[in-house]
Amino acid sequence: MGLFSRRPRGTAATGNTTNGEAHRNEKRSRQPFDVDSGNFNRRPSFGQWLKFTWLDLLTMAAMGAIGLGVYEAKPAPSRSFPVTFSDGEIVYPDFAYPLRHEIVPIWLAALLASLIPIFVFLVMQFRIRSFWDVNNAVIGLLYALIGAAVFQVFIKWLIGGLRPHFLAVCDPDPALMGAHPGSGYESIMFQRNICRGDPNEIDDSLESMPSGHTTAAFAGFLFLYFYLNAKLKVFSNHHPAFWKLIATYAPILGACLIGGALTIDEYHNWYDVLAGAVIGSIFAISSYRMVYASVWDFRFNHIPLTRHTPFSYGAGAAGAGGFETAVFTRQAGWGYEEHYGGAPFDAAHGLRGQAAGFNTGPVQQERYLHKPEGDVEANAGLHGTHGFTNGTSSARNSDATMTGGPHYNHGSLGRKPVPTTV
Repeated sequence: MGLFSRRPRGTAATGNTTNGEAHRNEKRSRQPFDVDSGNFNRRPSFGQWLKFTWLDLLTMAAMGAIGLGVYEAKPAPSRSFPVTFSDGEIVYPDFAYPLRHEIVPIWLAALLASLIPIFVFLVMQFRIRSFWDVNNAVIGLLYALIGAAVFQVFIKWLIGGLRPHFLAVCDPDPALMGAHPGSGYESIMFQRNICRGDPNEIDDSLESMPSGHTTAAFAGFLFLYFYLNAKLKVFSNHHPAFWKLIATYAPILGACLIGGALTIDEYHNWYDVLAGAVIGSIFAISSYRMVYASVWDFRFNHIPLTRHTPFSYGAGAAGAGGFETAVFTRQAGWGYEEHYGGAPFDAAHGLRGQAAGFNTGPVQQERYLHKPEGDVEANAGLHGTHGFTNGTSSARNSDATMTGGPHYNHGSLGRKPVPTTV
């Protein structure tokens, strides 16, 4: 079975199941993606995948070419800067640091911010086994990285700023300072025509803000943070293991270390790093929300979105498109099809939820939890996941002995015990 193939359901061998029937069931589980089937969690053919993603690939290639062109262009503005006062004192020592080697080169920062998340996405598929999950994760990551890179490179080009080592790179020539009288108050402001350093290094030292390293780091690693939070259900309706919190925040630590290193090697000012972190974070949040059903709502943030069919937040498992089990954790009912929920104020609540009739206490709960998957009556009464009721009146009308009592969003229903695995 392939890495992205879902494990076949209902194919366990029984006394009445022949090898031929098992083979047919296995074959059906590998059917190609069909947009009309309602189950989108199937691996498509390359042609089907290309049909859905060609425009994104073309757009990303175009944006990458634009960003590279702007990156190679000379700084647009002519920036004035002071060197020394009349008594020889340096005006801004903050721009007089020596030129040092970068602790983390820009190519390495971009490589880490892309390859580490992709590696994690692939490792998670050993349990999730969803082509569209890893597709949305990688595509969303590229949205964040490419979008943030192009955004910051335009700001560098049109606004920029002086790097901490600017004066060391510029190497002002006193003779040229005398030949080209300064401007401004006390005539202490000069242009780059007094510099005698390497022209390419001078161009680079005029484009300090924002930090491209930090932009890439926060775009890639914050996206990974959202992905891990969704798949491990760190902020969810149960108490997860501590290692999941550590794993989830490890990418944030990596992004902070990359950004902080730039203030140690004096390649960026602190405000350059802050601006890059803000830009990268905005694109990470926006990109994740484009490809997954939610960023913070733990009931939906693990579900990949499809291109042409909207996700029904209150439709229960039938509206999940086959992604209801697309999580890594198996605690508190996560990863099992009977546990799937609706968002507040949608069709899973209010009058429709009350009309569903799931308000008769533990007996009805047991009927739901033990009914076969295809039983309409069993699935009709509970649209919510992980114990959420369908209507605001359900918790009030149900038996007082209901397990757990009313808690978590309009009351909660007792759940069938599940194995305490990760």
